[in-house]
Amino acid sequence: MITTVLDKQTNRNLSFSVLVEQALATGEAFLADNGALAVETGKYTGRSPGDKFIVDDAITHDKVDWGKTNQPFDSQKFDQLLDKVTEYLSKRKTYTFDGYGGASKQFRLPISVVTELAWHNAFAQALLLHRNQITPEDEANKFLIIDAADYKADPAVDGTKSETFILLNFTRKIVLIGGTQYAGEIKKSVFSVLNFLLPDRNVLPMHCSANIGKDGTSALFFGLSGTGKTTLSADPSRTLIGDDEHGWSDEGVFNFEGGCYAKAIHLNPATEPEIWSAIHYGTVLENVILDPTTRKIDFDSSALTENTRAAYPLNFIPNSIVPSIGGHPKTVIFLTADAFGVLPPIAKLTKDQAMYHFLSGYTSKLAGTERGITTPQATFSTCFGAPFMPRPPVEYAEMLGERLDGHGSDCYLVNTGWSGGAYGTGKRMDLAVTRALVEAALNGSLKTSRYKPDSIFGLLVPEECPGVPSSILSAKATWSDASAYDLAAGHLAGLFHENFKKFAGVSDSIKNSGPIDKF
Repeated sequence: MITTVLDKQTNRNLSFSVLVEQALATGEAFLADNGALAVETGKYTGRSPGDKFIVDDAITHDKVDWGKTNQPFDSQKFDQLLDKVTEYLSKRKTYTFDGYGGASKQFRLPISVVTELAWHNAFAQALLLHRNQITPEDEANKFLIIDAADYKADPAVDGTKSETFILLNFTRKIVLIGGTQYAGEIKKSVFSVLNFLLPDRNVLPMHCSANIGKDGTSALFFGLSGTGKTTLSADPSRTLIGDDEHGWSDEGVFNFEGGCYAKAIHLNPATEPEIWSAIHYGTVLENVILDPTTRKIDFDSSALTENTRAAYPLNFIPNSIVPSIGGHPKTVIFLTADAFGVLPPIAKLTKDQAMYHFLSGYTSKLAGTERGITTPQATFSTCFGAPFMPRPPVEYAEMLGERLDGHGSDCYLVNTGWSGGAYGTGKRMDLAVTRALVEAALNGSLKTSRYKPDSIFGLLVPEECPGVPSSILSAKATWSDASAYDLAAGHLAGLFHENFKKFAGVSDSIKNSGPIDKF
């Protein structure tokens, strides 16, 4: 039955223009006034992490970190649901895109994406690297992603938790998606597959953006959705490697993708000119509101969700590099959107502190990035990407530590969240200030700064930074009520300690690099 679906060669690797025509003809999408393809994803406007499973079999059983994030799925149930989905698709028009995950020829994974929606295939075409020819070797080694967006599972029969399902089967090399039109599930499934496979090839998979300075040195920006990876890496003074998913091998860093997936809410040309100029024909806009008469885009509207998105090819950013590969990074930045407003805007990390905060992965989930999230919520997402990391987190952390040591990379923690108070009281960090702080970290200005350890979190906070008022560098100093800050900071410190209890086999030097127990 799978062969029947894939043999529909007439709809394989259609041009973006043809896919646009198909999507418009079937009412899947609208055309914005600037030529972008605009779609609504319906009930699901974000990922459904609770509906993602990995088939438990001989390949995965001893390697996956099973639990709430990586949920096991029965192989027989998978086969039964696969048969149902392929029978469903065999009676419908489907579209196939052939691409790669990974810009490095040495490590790239052939991928074919089969979808029932034309715009989903346009999305895959915008974000994945293209396979210019279909070779027998690639076909034999490829991973197949089947997305039946409108097929709903029966949990009582199919073994899923809801009508929605994202199932990864590493033995059969298939990802099965259904019950959701949110295209981000396709993108993140590719990431999850690579995150499982690449460590065995001595490649660290990372949820980060990456760029290159004029001096030829690379930089990495780790962070969850909404923390600023895409925005801060799209720097006109630096060359973009990629905005979200990368690998770090013995040769350097390489992008997993061929496109960018930017948050579009409140997008404007003054603060994000590169992303603004990238959105035109060839871009897929998710849940962005259009004027019904003029088709003019309203980037400020959150009528459908805060998680509005723009998917576009990497070369739409003028200063991107092709192939998207760079050398070993000299600067590594951890981005966090601190909803408590108690972390400093920037802090230098020792190697042990870097390992502590990489394992912790603290940030705040922002509205719309996942179903049900409407206000920022404090969360700890290991490796700044726990939903996509199938292996035990310490395995990824040890690989990062080895690379930081081996290449002498400097590491900083940057708070793109709140200052002067918690969410609802304080103010979101100004993007211009964050850019100045990041620039100082990248150009080496902060190497000569005087540092003062934070009394609660132990972070090394610079006392001065070019172009930034010194008064905002201390988080506590921005609060009008010092005792209220202490209470909020103490609460967050407690959350750090409670979260870190789950990590076994971590050295004492790393365990002791977090916040103090009492103050």
